[in-house]
Amino acid sequence: MNFEVSNGDISKTAADAIVVNLFEGVTAPGGATGAVDKALDGAISKLIAQGDIRGKSGEITTIHTFGKLKSPRVVVAGLGKQKDFDVDAVRNLSANLVRALRRPGIKTVATIAHGAGIGGLEPEACAQAVAEGALLGNYRFLKHKKAEEDRAEITTVTLVEHDPAQAKAMTAAAAKGVTMAEATNLARDLANEPSNHLTPTGIAAIAAEVARKYKLEIEVLERDEMEKKGMGSFLSVARGSAQPPKMIRLAYKGGKGKGYDLALVGKGITFDTGGISIKPAANMEAMKADMTGAASVIAAMGAIAALKPKLNVVAIAPCTENMPGGNATKPGDVVSAMNGRTIEVINTDAEGRLVLADGLCWAKELGAAAIVDVATLTGAVTTALGDVAYGLMTNNDAFCSRLEAGAAAAGEKTWRLPMWKEYDEFIKSDVADCKNTGTRGAGTIVGAKFLEPFVGDTPWVHMDIAGVDIMSGDKGWISKGASGYSVRAMINLALAMG
Repeated sequence: MNFEVSNGDISKTAADAIVVNLFEGVTAPGGATGAVDKALDGAISKLIAQGDIRGKSGEITTIHTFGKLKSPRVVVAGLGKQKDFDVDAVRNLSANLVRALRRPGIKTVATIAHGAGIGGLEPEACAQAVAEGALLGNYRFLKHKKAEEDRAEITTVTLVEHDPAQAKAMTAAAAKGVTMAEATNLARDLANEPSNHLTPTGIAAIAAEVARKYKLEIEVLERDEMEKKGMGSFLSVARGSAQPPKMIRLAYKGGKGKGYDLALVGKGITFDTGGISIKPAANMEAMKADMTGAASVIAAMGAIAALKPKLNVVAIAPCTENMPGGNATKPGDVVSAMNGRTIEVINTDAEGRLVLADGLCWAKELGAAAIVDVATLTGAVTTALGDVAYGLMTNNDAFCSRLEAGAAAAGEKTWRLPMWKEYDEFIKSDVADCKNTGTRGAGTIVGAKFLEPFVGDTPWVHMDIAGVDIMSGDKGWISKGASGYSVRAMINLALAMG
């Protein structure tokens, strides 16, 4: 889908459908909606008076123009109560409209910047949200399905702004929204891809494509190089798989000096059987998405490079399968991470923290001044937060607050969990420096407590997105299947830091 910004009059715009809006309780439409109403000889006002259009949130009314306008259809979108309408609502409305209009006969759509008129919202923020919502809402993963004759696609969405000066500013904002949405959709594509089509080698190839497109530095460590670096924690997970593991590094240099202002580390388990501690068969197919963290950091790096913040960023994606086999790590085995910390493996299905441990160590070795890791780490976070929010754990409140702000700007809900010292007891081992699971509750926090020693005093935030990585249906900007959570939050953090 193409997204454009145009200076003009929405009532005189040629498109298969034009979209205007109405707040709940408004009886006399004004602004762009009023102009379209006038061109339709008061059709919108009549429908309001008859109770067919009420402006309620989620209400979508199609009016056929029968030659009165260049567009054959006018769509009136209900905005709900004005006091409840914000930029998140703009993004979600844009996504829902694209889905609603995706039918035969509609290829081009023109819209106004919802909320930027009497809504009182900042026009550029609205333009970005409309662009993000349109591309995120239009997303579908159809790669492995036969083409259907009635598979309708919207090819172009145009944001029409009557003020020439404002249109110019909106163009830049919308371009930013397109970049962020395209990064999110790349992460979705990777997480939706079946594991026989996307192995660790395949992810490394995608990372190389991103590096070429955005002129990023790339390095991929092979097994022998990881062995030389002492990455025994990561390699212990890879032992049971026939697929070679890959430790991927992408680097963006937009700042001065050596090292990195920010490191993004993403868990990349391309399929998780649980290893010797094998999972139940029910719903195991969803474990193709256990590499969502890696997909997210790789996708985010492309957008960061495109948006050019003035800082240095490195992304690290430790990628492998977690499979049972004759050479697989067994419960009770002791392995050693890159920093020398020894780990008793109690449960081979708690493998994400094992691969992240060496990824975090490498980030520190590379001189990262701050680190964010993202992972589908624990089922416990779903129990705690459901599919509404993801969990954050940190050793630095100020740094975490910046990430929380970036997530909020992306329309993502987060919840910070405590990291009190009492939880350190949960990972103490009788035979090693630590063990990879606890014996009591607080499973999400225990996962973070396991990771904490590998970052030391470096400001760090752990994002556990296991409850929100896969969604059962479309809702606003969220798509069925891989959701794309965390990508835009990390991009926003990098932009705020640069």
